Amino acid sequence: MDTTETESKNQFDPKEHQHLRYNPLRDTWVLVSAHRMKRPWKGQVEKVPEDNVPRNDPNNPLCPRSTRANGEENPDYDSTFLFDNDFPALQPDAPDPGSGHHPLFQTKPARGVCKVMCFHPWSDITLPLMQPGDIRKVIDKWAELIQELGSTYPWVQVWASSFLPNEPALAERCQREYKQQHGEPMLVQYGRMEAQAQVTQPHSHGNEYSNLITHRFEF
Repeated sequence: MDTTETESKNQFDPKEHQHLRYNPLRDTWVLVSAHRMKRPWKGQVEKVPEDNVPRNDPNNPLCPRSTRANGEENPDYDSTFLFDNDFPALQPDAPDPGSGHHPLFQTKPARGVCKVMCFHPWSDITLPLMQPGDIRKVIDKWAELIQELGSTYPWVQVWASSFLPNEPALAERCQREYKQQHGEPMLVQYGRMEAQAQVTQPHSHGNEYSNLITHRFEF
């Protein structure tokens, strides 16, 4: 690779490199990943859920031995399978965009890694339907990733970024303020109260698909 090509690769391009843009109306930072427009997405299409999903779906690019959109072939995996996202929103070596030329048009660098985790090799099974031993493998892999990165449907995406996104940052601030006011962590108290009340339909605090994981409570 010659010097010109190297310099071009390291030069920031807002159409090619992810970065953070400042929103002065909300005092928040928005992640912009323009290069994601190159991924093979055909638009949102809602279909009626199928009752007879094949166990080894040849049209599922995440199945064992299937070929993904970038030409990579999956291994013949028989358990949890983790790989780098083929079209990641964050890349570890993105150039620095600079701070911007005006307070209303501020930018900051955004770097990180994105991974995809397949919970199980079968296409007709999701996490709630898996055997406890298989679910344990998924949780062990989560723990392994948290330890590695912190040292931070039947699949999931894993992100590790150089910045704290707006929603987690807000949640962290609210939990810190709650503990200062009440002397106990918010989720610890919440989990204990749910367990004592034997709640089967938790009070929604936002996305119905989100999961909050806390330690086990003993009474």
